[in-house]
Amino acid sequence: MKCPYCGTLESKVVDSRPAEEGTSIRRRRECLECHKRFTTYETVESLPLIVIKKDGSRQTFDRDKLLGSMLKACEKRSVPLAKLQELAREIEQSLQNDMEREVSSADIGELVMERLKDVDEVAYVRFASVYRQFKDIGTFMDELNKLLEGK
Repeated sequence: MKCPYCGTLESKVVDSRPAEEGTSIRRRRECLECHKRFTTYETVESLPLIVIKKDGSRQTFDRDKLLGSMLKACEKRSVPLAKLQELAREIEQSLQNDMEREVSSADIGELVMERLKDVDEVAYVRFASVYRQFKDIGTFMDELNKLLEGK
């Protein structure tokens, strides 16, 4: 690792510890030439996940956007933010584990609904109403009946 102070390529690791919830490793290094210390972070290289939208356009996956849609569905509900952040992380991890580099927004929507159903049924119905674009009260009632049948 190149020293940011003198540019020497030789350094030694003084301390290592997990960082950012275990997704990276923080390393304290000491330059063998100038003896100054600096910090580096090691992370797993991941390929970008591409979302194919309904209109056929493509954009990179954004966990914050996913979290925002769940926050909107959970507005004025007693769902902790930490739980929604955990769900967003789980969904992203599930998508990364599938090893598919492109995923449809419909698949992501299904994953969100699947998880929201277990967390808060009202949030689930709110999300489903936007995601499935309920046109009238009949389609809304169909979804509610499915939810009731599942109990």
